[in-house]
This record gives sequence, C-alpha cells and structure tokens, in this order.
Amino acid sequence: MTTTADRSAAAGQLDRLVRQVQAQARVPAISAAVHRADRPLWTCTVGGTGNDTALDEQTRFRIGSVTKTFTAVLIMQCRDDGLLDLDDPLERHLDLPAHGELTVRRLLSHTAGLQREPYGDVWDTLRAPDTDRLIAELVQAERVLPPGRRFHYSNLGMALLGRLVGRLRGGTWAEVLTDRVLTPLGLTATTVEPGPRAATGFLVDAYSDEAHPEPPTDFDAVGPAGQLWSTATDMARWAAFLADPVALDPTGRVLAPATLEEMRWPATVTDEALWVAGFGLGLILVPQGDRVLHVGHDGAMPGFLAGVYGRRGGEGTPAAFGAAVLGSSGTAAELFELPHRLLAAAVEHDPADIDPWRPGEPAPEAVRGLLGRWWGEGFEYVFSWHDGTLRARGAGDPAGKPPAVFAPVADRPDVFRTVSGREVGELLRLTRDDAGTVVRMHWATYRFTRHQETFGRYDFRV
Repeated sequence: MTTTADRSAAAGQLDRLVRQVQAQARVPAISAAVHRADRPLWTCTVGGTGNDTALDEQTRFRIGSVTKTFTAVLIMQCRDDGLLDLDDPLERHLDLPAHGELTVRRLLSHTAGLQREPYGDVWDTLRAPDTDRLIAELVQAERVLPPGRRFHYSNLGMALLGRLVGRLRGGTWAEVLTDRVLTPLGLTATTVEPGPRAATGFLVDAYSDEAHPEPPTDFDAVGPAGQLWSTATDMARWAAFLADPVALDPTGRVLAPATLEEMRWPATVTDEALWVAGFGLGLILVPQGDRVLHVGHDGAMPGFLAGVYGRRGGEGTPAAFGAAVLGSSGTAAELFELPHRLLAAAVEHDPADIDPWRPGEPAPEAVRGLLGRWWGEGFEYVFSWHDGTLRARGAGDPAGKPPAVFAPVADRPDVFRTVSGREVGELLRLTRDDAGTVVRMHWATYRFTRHQETFGRYDFRV
C-alpha cells in the first residue's frame, strides 16, 4: 500500500511532466487534471491566460472535438430510449436535401464517407453556417468515399447528428446536452460560451517567442462537433465516466454501462497499416499494450488543443481513472500525448491499492459438477465459479485476459448465455447422465468433454 510520502512524490512526477511540456512546447497556458476514485483530484496549471484573468483550476479552455464525445452520448441516449436505431438512415428522422441515406452508426464511427467540413471555406472565413444554411448546402457537400469503405473524419457528419438530437428531443443541442448530461454529472464548468474566466488562444510563432492571439469563433450549427469550453477538472471527470461509468453514474442515469461498452468497441482503425488508434461510436480508442486501453478524444480549435482520456484495464489501474490536458496553443502537438503520459505515470508511481482476497459463497449445487477442466476443439479450458458467476478461460490464457462469463437462461435448466468474453451471446448447454452428472457440454455448438477427443469422438485417454 502506498504511503502519503509515495503519493506526494507521484504528484510531483505528474507536475514535472506538465511543466516540461509547457516549457518545451512553448504553451502560454496549460491546465491538467487527473481524476481517480481512490485519491483526491490532482491538478496543475502553468503559465498565464493571456488576458486580465488569473490562470487557475476554474479557467476555461476550448476543448474542440472532445465535444463530439458528448454528442455521441446524446445519440446513444436516444437509441436507448427507443427514439432511433443506429442503422436508421438520417432521412428517417430529418428532412434533408442530400445524404439522407447515411446511417447514424456510420456517422458516429466516421465511416459514412461524408466530406470533412460543411460546404465552403469555413476555416478561412471562420463563419460557420446556421442550421438552415447547413442543411440547404448539403446538396453541395460531397460523399468522398463509399459508406463503410474506411475511416474518414467528418465534422459535418457530427453536426448532422447534433441536429438529429435536437429534433428528437424537442430542443436545441445545447439545451439537451445541459439537461441530460452536464447537469446530472455535475459538469458545471462545461459550457457552449467561454464565459468571463476563459484563457486566450494563441498561435505561437515557429521562429520567435511571439504569441499571436487567435480570433474568437462561434461554430453555430457545427457546434456539436467542436463548440464546447471547459476546465481540466470537468474534463478529467468526463474521461473517467467514459472509461468507468459505473463509478460515476451507478444508476445509469446518463447512460447504461453496457451502452458505453458498446461505444468503446472498435468500429474501424484510423490507419490501415499502423493499428495504433481506432474509432468506436464517437470515441477514439488508443491501445497501450498489455490489454490497457485509453478511451476519449482529442480536440483542436484556433488557439487551443485538448486531450481527454480515461484508462481501462491493466494492473494498478484505479476506478474512475481519467486525465485531461487543456492548452492555449494551437500548434503544440505535445499536448495530445500528455494525458496518456499522465495516466501511465500515475499508475507507475501510485498504483491502486490491492484489495485482499476473501472467501466467498460456494457454487450452487447445479453447477458444481461442471467446474474444472474440459476439452473443446482440441484445446483445454477451465470452468470456475467466482463472484457469483460461472466463468471459463483457456488453460493457457494470460492472466490479464478476461474470462468468458455466463448467466443462466430463464426457464431453461442447464442452459447458460455467454454475457461477456469469448463467444459472447452464444449458448452453453449441459448434458447430464442418468445420475445427474454433467458428461458433455456444447458451447456455441462445439462439444466439450472431460478428456481430449477428435471431432470424430475418439478418446485419447491412456
């Protein structure tokens, strides 16, 4: 168990990482935070706001495309409430002059093939279209790839999903966001407008120390893709929710844990040759090795960069573990890597305490006879009872690989449904002899026996 001195030293390590990036990447202001269930919130601010307000934990920064994660959650709420299906075409719910055949799922995963931005040179003019113009100009927007062909990032697609949320809920995207996500999770510093405590965004000159302030922008109908402002403390909490919703929303008021698990399942990779990042449903997925995953999003707007990620899996990872880094430079790419470094350093220098094992309840009589080793498809598996559930693992599986977990099927004795892990969704059927002993099992229709057999049922016992 780590001591107070250990935790203080670990906090110093995090602080140093932030200060190094601020100095070396020349970022006018950085605000960083790490949220975890087992420790007080850690924060660090370095630099100045560039205006007459002081830099502190309440300073707001633009979070850019991290906004998309909020829009994605709103869409999934609509799905869970029966207002849409992810495979619905947009035209089922919106009156569109073009591209109405594109599905909600494709837009969420950036596989719809829709062009990146709304029609026109919005990054030259910094004048985003209002809703009427956004919709009207869809006829001039291209579908640059066939749907499902590959990953292609689209702010326009996410803007359309924001419009869909407003239509289905009977309000604006911003109103629905506040009512259904920000207020329930206590994200009171996350807003559409910058407010009086916002940092100024800068372009830092490549060949001198001059910092050029970027003009303020309002992205109007494209807001669901990148409008929000927030603090590092709010965003670290949001990252923790994306990674571990049960810890922050135990009743599923905002979103069911199973739905967030669905959002975290990779739908595509961002580079077909280098599988270093993927996209789920509105979420960026960054594998860290050893079955550790960082889930969240990066953000970029004129003068601002942000990285917001939660961590799942791995030894020493605490519950509700998320990090956020917000900076007031539009060119310091080092900011994108910093949240990943903070999460890794926090686990390395201050891992979660190890809970002691305690004896539990015995396995029910009906399943005791099937516990132990079985053979299927020529491979050995171990069936066991832990934490009130029947589980199975390959005999040679590494320790960190999750087991298959089963749940009994109502009104069908000796039949179980695989609810997670290998063969999820498939049935496990038990066969007993006249004495009630389990002598065979069929899992996803494959036969499992106590001894190794060929598919022709030759028993290799000696």
